[in-house]
Amino acid sequence: MSHGRHVTMLTEGTYPHVHGGVSTWCDQLVRGMPEVDFNVIALTGSGREPVTWQLPRNVYRHTAVPLWGPPPARGRHGALRGRAFRRFTETYEQFLLSLLDPSASTASTAFSDALRALARLARTGHLTAALRSETVLRTLMAVWNRPDLPTAPAGPTIHDALTATDLLEHALRPLAVRIPADSVAHAVSSGLATLPALAAKHLDGVPFLLTEHGIYLRERYLGHRTAAQRWPVKALVLGFYRRLNSEGYRQADLITPCNRYNRRWEERGGASADKIRTVYNGVDPHAFPDAGPEPEVPTLSWCGRIDPIKDLETLVRAYAFLRAELPELRLRLFGPVPAGCEDYKLRLEKLAAELGVTDGITYEGRIDDVARAYAAGSVVMLSSISEGFPFSIIEAMSCGRTTVSTDVGGVREAVGDTGLVVPPREPELMARATLALLRDDARRAELGRMARQRVVEKFTLHRSVDGFRHIYRELAGQPVLPVHADDAWTQRLSDPWYRELAAWGSPRTGARGGGR
Repeated sequence: MSHGRHVTMLTEGTYPHVHGGVSTWCDQLVRGMPEVDFNVIALTGSGREPVTWQLPRNVYRHTAVPLWGPPPARGRHGALRGRAFRRFTETYEQFLLSLLDPSASTASTAFSDALRALARLARTGHLTAALRSETVLRTLMAVWNRPDLPTAPAGPTIHDALTATDLLEHALRPLAVRIPADSVAHAVSSGLATLPALAAKHLDGVPFLLTEHGIYLRERYLGHRTAAQRWPVKALVLGFYRRLNSEGYRQADLITPCNRYNRRWEERGGASADKIRTVYNGVDPHAFPDAGPEPEVPTLSWCGRIDPIKDLETLVRAYAFLRAELPELRLRLFGPVPAGCEDYKLRLEKLAAELGVTDGITYEGRIDDVARAYAAGSVVMLSSISEGFPFSIIEAMSCGRTTVSTDVGGVREAVGDTGLVVPPREPELMARATLALLRDDARRAELGRMARQRVVEKFTLHRSVDGFRHIYRELAGQPVLPVHADDAWTQRLSDPWYRELAAWGSPRTGARGGGR
C-alpha cells in the first residue's frame, strides 16, 4: 500500500521489544507484505527496552511509547486554569462515574465522550499535569463516597486515591500519540494499544482495525487477582479496562479475532457481529517440516516463555504424576525467561524439588531453530490458563507431533481431533491424557500425521497474511484484488527474507527462536 494509506501497527508489551506468540505474528505480517509500509508504535514499560527483532525494510518508522517513563512535557501555555480546568474536572468526574457505575444506561456514552475530551487534552500536553492535581484526588474521593453509587467501595482512603490516579494517568498516556491521518490504525490487542487508534478515529477519521489474540480483559482480571492494591483501586482500574475494552469493540471498523472463542467474547463485550471477521494464525509448513522419528527416551516438550500465564506449575505437577508410571520420562522446557519472571522460574524449580522430579526437567532457554524444540518431544505440551490461537500448538502440529493442551482460547479449534485437550489447572487429568498417548505408539504416530495435514489444509501462513492484505486494502478504500495461494507464495519467495527462510528453515531473521 505504498500508493495510498499505509499501516500504523500498535502493540503493547510485545513487538518489536519482546519475543512471544503475538510478536511472532506481527513479524510474520510485516514481512509477509513487503509492498505495505508499516509504522510501528510500541507501548513499553520504561522506553529503555531494546529492540529484539530485526525490523524489515518496510517498517519505515518505529516509536517506543513508555508508559512508566518521565511524565510528558507540559502544554505550551502551562497548566490548565480557570474555565478550562473546570471543564476538565467536570469531564473527569463523568469519566470516573462511567467506570464505577456499570449499570448506568448512559455510562458507555459518557465514557466515549470523556475519552475524546481527554484525548484532546493529551495532544496539547495538558492531561498529565491535570491528572496530578489535588482537585483530581478530591473529585475521586467524592465520587467514591457518593451515596447513589451502586458499587461504592468500602472505606477508600487518600492513599487509594493517589494509587488509582497514578495508575490511570500512566494508562492514559497513549492518548497523546499521533497516528498519521492517511494510515490505517491496526491495534494488535485490545486495551491500551487501542487508545491511540480511538483518538485518531474520533479526531482524525482514521480507519481502526482491532486484532485480538489472548482476551485482554480476561487477562487483566486474572492479573488483578493477586495484585497488591486494595479493592477500591482494583474496582476503578478494572472498570477502566472494562469500559475501554467495550469502546474498542464498538468503535473499531473491523475486528479480526484469531479464533471463534475470541469472537464470542467480543460479541458479549458489545462488538457488532457483522464487523467481526475471523483470521486464523498461520505457520509455514516448509519452515516447520515433519520432525521424523521421536527421541529414543520418552520426552515431553514444551515451547514458550517462562511466564505465570503459561501455568507451568500444572505441567510440572502433571510430569510428577507421570514419572511415577514412567521413571525414564523427561520434560524439556524451551524458551526464555522474560524480565520480571525470574522469580517465577525459581518457584518452578522449588516445586520440582518438592515433588522430587528435578533430575528429569531441563530448561533449554531460547533455541535458534524452534522446530527442533518440537522434534525433541514424543508429545508436545501446553498448560496455559489463557491463550489466543497459540503458535506453539500449530507449529508442533506442522512438525507432525501430537499435543496435549489445556482447553483455553482457540486451542480446541486448532487441535481438532489431532490431539488431546484437557481442562486448565488439572495436572492429574493432563497426566492421564498424556500417559494414554505415551503408551500407544500407533495412535501417537497417526495423530501426528493428521496434525500436519490439518495445518497444511487450514492454518498456513499465506492464508493468514493474505487475509490481512485484503483487509488493509478494504479499510484503505482500495480495490481488493483476488490473490490465489500459488501466486501469493510465488510473490513471497521473491522477497530476500523468504529466500533465507527457505534456505535455513526458520521463520525469523536476526531473532530466530524465542518464546511463543
